[in-house]
Amino acid sequence: MLSAAEVRRILSAVPALDHRVCLSTIYSCGLRLGEGLGLQVRDIDSERMFLHIRAGKGNQDRYVPLPQRTLLLLREQWKAHRHPTLLFPAKGHSGQGARTATEPMCRTTLQRAFRLALQASGIKKQAHIHTLRHSYATHLLEQGENLRQIQVNLGHKSPLATALYTHLTSLCQTQHQQRLDKFMGNL
Repeated sequence: MLSAAEVRRILSAVPALDHRVCLSTIYSCGLRLGEGLGLQVRDIDSERMFLHIRAGKGNQDRYVPLPQRTLLLLREQWKAHRHPTLLFPAKGHSGQGARTATEPMCRTTLQRAFRLALQASGIKKQAHIHTLRHSYATHLLEQGENLRQIQVNLGHKSPLATALYTHLTSLCQTQHQQRLDKFMGNL
């Protein structure tokens, strides 16, 4: 798991706009790699501030909250290529084909960009793009978000899948201890 500061260091070390925005979207919305790469212009609901995730794991659709900053990044990304449907189109070997691409950016391209940014940031932890999703859930939990909402955001069917994040954060344990002490203080 990465701290919030480490995530920001990694993202700031990504030089290409499309890679940085895709990774930022994956983190800030708790997406899987394929969900982030497959985003389309029509999936952004800027009025309600949601992203529509189509055919996620288990072929399930869901809506995830869209942070204002992420919406601004997605708009900046789209203005850079103006593809009619894809948010993260493949640029092609020339780097000029984004506007007419027929497929989203390649998974291995984004994985390589993440790996290089991790190295450039100086962070020595083992991390992958999916680590951003785990970090998202843990950071929300540390901010006081309830497990049920995190479960919905991540698209987990079982609360047990989401509950693992409670073990990843010592802050949750500390907060639990404080609530317990307060509640039981007048025994």
